[in-house]
Amino acid sequence: MTRELQEKTEKKYYANVEGTEYLWDKETITVGEIRALRNLPRGLPIVEEFPNGTEKTLGEGAIVLLKPGHRYGRAPKFKRG
Repeated sequence: MTRELQEKTEKKYYANVEGTEYLWDKETITVGEIRALRNLPRGLPIVEEFPNGTEKTLGEGAIVLLKPGHRYGRAPKFKRG
């Protein structure tokens, strides 16, 4: 096994979805795969939360590069109060 291939097979990726980390076998994940991990319903907005606290709503066909400190999940509901 070449060193490059060995390094690639040893890399581990994690998808933090709704506060739970899932071991993932590649460096990208789709919105559909995020939904499947937590059984989230289609049509519910999925957001990417950045380490600085900002968020971005992901499109249904989005492919996301997994990065440390990023979380994914349903968009929070805000209530006036």
